[in-house]
Amino acid sequence: MNGRLDGLVAALLADDGRAAWPGAVPDRLGRMLDAMPSAARAGVHGAAAAIDAYAAVRMGRRLRRLTPGERERVLVSLAARPALVPVLDAVKVPVMLAAGTERMLHEEPVRAPSAPPPEDPPLDCVPSAEWPDRSTADAVVIGSGAGGAIAARTLARTGMRVVVLEEGRRHTTADFGRRAPLDRFAELYRDGGATVALGNPPVVLPVGRAVGGTTVVNSGTCYRTPDHVLARWRETFGVELADATAFAAHLDEVERTLRVATQPLDVLGRNGRTALAGAETLGWKAGPLRRNAPGCKGSCQCVVGCPTGAKQSVQLSVLPDACAAGARIVTSAYARRILTDPDRPGGPRACGVGVRRPDGTDFEILAPLVVVAAGALHSPPLLRRSGLGRHPRLGRNLAVHPATSVAGRFTERIAAWQGVLQSVGIEQHHDDGILIEATAGPPGMGSFVLPGVGRALRTELEQAGNLATLGAMIADRPSGRVLGARRSVPRYDLDPRDGRRLLGAVEAMGELLFAAGAEEVLTGIAAAPRAGSLNELRELLGRVTARQLHLSAFHPTGTVAIGADARTAPADPRGRLRGVHGVLVADGSALPSCPEVNPQLTIMATALAVSESAAAGGPA
Repeated sequence: MNGRLDGLVAALLADDGRAAWPGAVPDRLGRMLDAMPSAARAGVHGAAAAIDAYAAVRMGRRLRRLTPGERERVLVSLAARPALVPVLDAVKVPVMLAAGTERMLHEEPVRAPSAPPPEDPPLDCVPSAEWPDRSTADAVVIGSGAGGAIAARTLARTGMRVVVLEEGRRHTTADFGRRAPLDRFAELYRDGGATVALGNPPVVLPVGRAVGGTTVVNSGTCYRTPDHVLARWRETFGVELADATAFAAHLDEVERTLRVATQPLDVLGRNGRTALAGAETLGWKAGPLRRNAPGCKGSCQCVVGCPTGAKQSVQLSVLPDACAAGARIVTSAYARRILTDPDRPGGPRACGVGVRRPDGTDFEILAPLVVVAAGALHSPPLLRRSGLGRHPRLGRNLAVHPATSVAGRFTERIAAWQGVLQSVGIEQHHDDGILIEATAGPPGMGSFVLPGVGRALRTELEQAGNLATLGAMIADRPSGRVLGARRSVPRYDLDPRDGRRLLGAVEAMGELLFAAGAEEVLTGIAAAPRAGSLNELRELLGRVTARQLHLSAFHPTGTVAIGADARTAPADPRGRLRGVHGVLVADGSALPSCPEVNPQLTIMATALAVSESAAAGGPA
């Protein structure tokens, strides 16, 4: 292990050797970094090296050779420099993930389930290494997530021979129950969970990579598309499939497939019940969320794969039906490019997909219909690699639901990780573009909001059981874009209006937590980390900007938008890519604007409408 990481971890966690778990953190941190992109890995190592060099200049020795007290003085000195606080805070994030996991494993070891997990429904999955170099199909679906799965099922049920391509591999419910949450994190997320949208500020934008796509690692929250969003898509973008009655029928079908229902109170956990108590005190609109998790056990692990099989991700709910109708799934398959015949009468037409295996060898699947469902971050680069990226708006229009979170400290134990991960929705400010949800990290993975360094941070970590956590996401203006062809390069600059909304969201979450009885609120803002009252919170929020918040983002949409205006929409209102025949867009990239809610139902209903239209009319 890199000695600089050893020293950094020991300093941040005030490791004096009296507890066993801090000594195991550097190895786990190293394994986490190995799964991240080289830039993220280099950033953490570079920061560790800089802090180590600072210690050598200030104290005459490297961090790991200092006493605990000397290491504490080094970090306190760094934290006193405002310009360095954001850097130090960014380095804390991976360290705290590793620390939270090791502390959890030492104090509450992962136990074998009391009953064996349910057996997953059968899927016809074939590793790309076993797939022939040349094959044919009626349709190839690129991506097995929310949109791709429903498109594959729809087309297969018409009798078409469908092949689904998935860059990740299949994971089973039994797999999830065998390992700690953080051990699954790196493999289930692209770039080890460290996908970042470049901008001011940079925003972490995690997306899944597995059979089932991001549905395997989302929260399970299922909101129907708001009526006013559908009205905007019809009236502003000319999207016929957003007809209120027809789209409602598609939403109904998706909800039946996913077995969506309101989460019962008995498994919410204290985190959710605390949010409900605060909302009741304030008279705010709130309630348990609707989720696709019948029989949820409250394991709080939705975002790293449900270990009980309760969450009906599409690999459990949609893809089995697709396979039963004849669809096949090729795993570990990177869609290199869509093959086209440029000389066909009537214009260029899709004729299949060129695919790459992990060993670098290629194969082709020939088909007259290709469904693009690689996700809003990866569909534009795929189209560019295929020579289909000429539309000026391709890759633009990116909305990401920028989000932030806060924590409230209570005198009683909350244990936020015991219960449903995302349990309660607070919709009081939804008309203002702010959706608040009671949400907690999986066991050992919820420590990133904690302030301080050294002994102060160690104390915060040891008292984390008394924290209740909330998250808020913003219905944002589509101010981002996806660049690149060989790989996705997201760029996102926070719109000033959305920045104001985020600060308003922090205030609203603080008000709710204080109403529920919190002693103080932790803001996630490095420069102003805590407030002891609502007035104090409002005062400190007046001194900071949204770019100082601890931001993340979810639900990327809009980068291959559908619409009636050929000048602004790369795909037509029925999801057909302009400029080529036989290519459909059926994922989050097709949404014309931010859906304003967790988008799984919206994406699936849109993909259902697009694929039904294609099946009825034959290849476009």
